[in-house]
Amino acid sequence: MKKLVTFAAAAVMCVPAFATDRQAPAAEPKIENPDSTGFKFTDVKINRTGSVKDQNKSGTCWAFSGISTLEDNVMRKGGPELDISEMFVVRNAYIDKAKKFMRMNGQINFAQGGSWGDVLDMTRLYGAMPEEAYTGLNYGEEKHSHYEMAEALEAYLRAVLSRGTKNKKLSTAWLPGFVGILDAYLGKVPETFTYNGKTYTPTQWAAEMGLEPENFINVTSYTHHPFYESFALEIPDNWAWSKSMNVPMDEMQRIVDYALDKGWTVMWAADVSEGGFKWNKGYALLPDDKDKKDMTDTELSRWVKLSDKDRESSKYDIKGPVKEKTVTQESRQKTFDNFETTDDHGMVIVGTATDQEGNKYYKVKNSWDTNQLYDGYLYVSMPFFLEKTLGVGVHKDAIPADIKKKFK
Repeated sequence: MKKLVTFAAAAVMCVPAFATDRQAPAAEPKIENPDSTGFKFTDVKINRTGSVKDQNKSGTCWAFSGISTLEDNVMRKGGPELDISEMFVVRNAYIDKAKKFMRMNGQINFAQGGSWGDVLDMTRLYGAMPEEAYTGLNYGEEKHSHYEMAEALEAYLRAVLSRGTKNKKLSTAWLPGFVGILDAYLGKVPETFTYNGKTYTPTQWAAEMGLEPENFINVTSYTHHPFYESFALEIPDNWAWSKSMNVPMDEMQRIVDYALDKGWTVMWAADVSEGGFKWNKGYALLPDDKDKKDMTDTELSRWVKLSDKDRESSKYDIKGPVKEKTVTQESRQKTFDNFETTDDHGMVIVGTATDQEGNKYYKVKNSWDTNQLYDGYLYVSMPFFLEKTLGVGVHKDAIPADIKKKFK
């Protein structure tokens, strides 16, 4: 994702890959009613998920949300609550990204961002580690802070590329040098590690924990590609050109609802730059423009005199449930093509809720720590989800059979 937002788990036991598929008990519903927001949210169905993490000053939301989705799937199958190292995934993605950057002569995005597909690819190719075996904090900080490292990595690659272009070849030292920077900041990766008294390699641990990255896919909904076929979504952070299955907008929502109903959590890639995304207040809405037909004469006379900036500010002055925009497949496409919907952030949809007027919301886990109104969670309205979703990551078995039959 392309902002700090730049398109989210700890006592454990070690058992063989979990063959059972019994659904773990869902969390108890609760009512959230802080007086300061004007909202009263009632949790309807909340699936088990790991603890809220903190990506801090790093553009690694894609790793936190993707890893959380894999961890939650293990719990759904009756396994333990894992705490998987996000930085092991991030490190491997940086190395593969650097190789592609050089092969593409620097003509692809090289930044902190990534995608759900990166989590699946890196876990499938290189395995996984518990957080205790690889924290990625080797540079004097207690929390992740990647700006210096990211700038150093990119500057190094561009210097190597420039010299390689002049020499018409790359030195044999460029990749070890790149890895050396990662070692300095994130730490060297141990070949093996001990977990609950047993020694593992990363691939052995991922298999035994039952992470099954091969059984997850990404789903999106855009009309510039055929439905029920897969394509690489055209966003800068999709450097690996990972493919998404394309379905109509209503079916994308139905996939999420079906997954939640069956006990899965869902990785969610979305635009959070909108005025209606109120993180500190714990909700995301897509308010409609003020309906001038319902205004009094005094209100209307004031409205027409407002500047565009003031009208926009007034639109997001939310004090409770409001009328929201009606989203269509066409409007969804338009906002993507016009850069109004941008690839900003990855989170995890963990369940459903309603407000005091009965409107439906998704309850979402973020990776921005817990110092927020709902301890790291927020409530996302259906219009916001429908228009501002780039894609969702789900288990293949979490797709309704009638939709899956249409996949080409």
